[in-house]
Amino acid sequence: MVALVFFLPLLIDSGGNAGSQSATLVVRPPATGDVGPRDWISMLSKEFSVALFLGLTMALAVSAFGAFRAGTDVALVVSLTMVTIVMVGSVIGMLLPFILDKMKLDPASASAPLITTICDGVGVLIYFNIANSLLEIPGAA
Repeated sequence: MVALVFFLPLLIDSGGNAGSQSATLVVRPPATGDVGPRDWISMLSKEFSVALFLGLTMALAVSAFGAFRAGTDVALVVSLTMVTIVMVGSVIGMLLPFILDKMKLDPASASAPLITTICDGVGVLIYFNIANSLLEIPGAA
């Protein structure tokens, strides 16, 4: 379905943007000494909550556009994908700095290009898997 490709840049960019934002917010407090390793769980839960709210808000907006552009089936796919991609992107953005820190690497090096690249690849897989599950696409296996 050509209509699915129309939404692809919006969806995958949203995941990368959410991941980059989460990484920035997670990396800064430990670097300034505002939080210690014990505070990571509360930071992660706060970021997870923000990502959920952001994903739902963005899904509402994109579902209206999806319904107008391609119908309610595509709107459902696009909105579910938006929530999922923003959540996954945020989790990747939150966890990557911690993983790099554990590997004794600079957590700030988990900057936008690395996170965005990972989120873009994962986002495409998420999008087309959701679409394949919910839509009857001719020729899809």
